[in-house]
Amino acid sequence: MSSLEELIDKHTVDGKIDCGMCFKISKNLNIDISEVSDKVNEMNIRISACQLGQFGKFKHEINSSDVETAELLKEFMDDKRRVFCKDAREIAENRSGFRKVRASLRENKIDIKYCLLGCFKEKKGKQMEIKTKIWIENSNGDLLFGRGKTEVLDMIDKVGSIKKASENLDMNYKKCWNHLKILERHFGETLFETKQGGGNQAGTRLKPKAYELIKAYRELERDIEEFAHKRFKELFIKK
Repeated sequence: MSSLEELIDKHTVDGKIDCGMCFKISKNLNIDISEVSDKVNEMNIRISACQLGQFGKFKHEINSSDVETAELLKEFMDDKRRVFCKDAREIAENRSGFRKVRASLRENKIDIKYCLLGCFKEKKGKQMEIKTKIWIENSNGDLLFGRGKTEVLDMIDKVGSIKKASENLDMNYKKCWNHLKILERHFGETLFETKQGGGNQAGTRLKPKAYELIKAYRELERDIEEFAHKRFKELFIKK
């Protein structure tokens, strides 16, 4: 038995080997990942736990996406919102880590194509899928909070400036400012503070209430989407 077969056999449990372990074996033996994939197929072993969350145990983990990782992925995205497995893995290995990449792919509904392990060449498009959009209104029907305002708060936290946040989001500064004022007026608390001048303390920083709103909205959005997808499959996708 070759060293490649021995390593694959050593890390195979119940006829399956993790995606991440295949790449570790490839690196340890200094061989191309396709050699590992070919040998795994030859040994009739299934690949599980895709590190990019396309199948297996990572698929429904708690959200940990961020704006920067999403923007990196979008640079490689085609017109069908797909990214090559190779490009997504490079972002995970060199920039963001697999957890953030998995969550960002899921939250931004970006698909993976041409798996380096050959699990799929190119995913077929879904025949049907459910879309959800969640926002919070007051009794007069005025929009208070939703994905757009969450992105504004997220970006301010990332860049430390309302002006830079509006530029990064390709949003008019006045609109960005209005989003913040609407939130403060309806939730009755100051959400940010701005200090002028230079140095590390200058710029705009979010206050605890802003982080609380971001977390609450993301949890609400995730819970509703998971329930909607579950019921959609039960009602519309027949075996």
